[in-house]
Amino acid sequence: MWLACVCDEEEKELGRQQAPGSCPHCRGKVQAVDVEAQRKLCFLPLCFKIKRKYFCTLCSRRLVLDY
Repeated sequence: MWLACVCDEEEKELGRQQAPGSCPHCRGKVQAVDVEAQRKLCFLPLCFKIKRKYFCTLCSRRLVLDY
């Protein structure tokens, strides 16, 4: 009999700071959010990652950085 293991990811906010630039949709200010992501498999932690995500302060859209 197989048991289904759920793989999920928990995120915890570490901090926020003002980022340069403006939102292309509404021209609002951009905020950078540092997030610690922890991936788990059946309640066992697999890895830790620190990510930086960008959000607009006016329209709350998530912004993606294009190179």
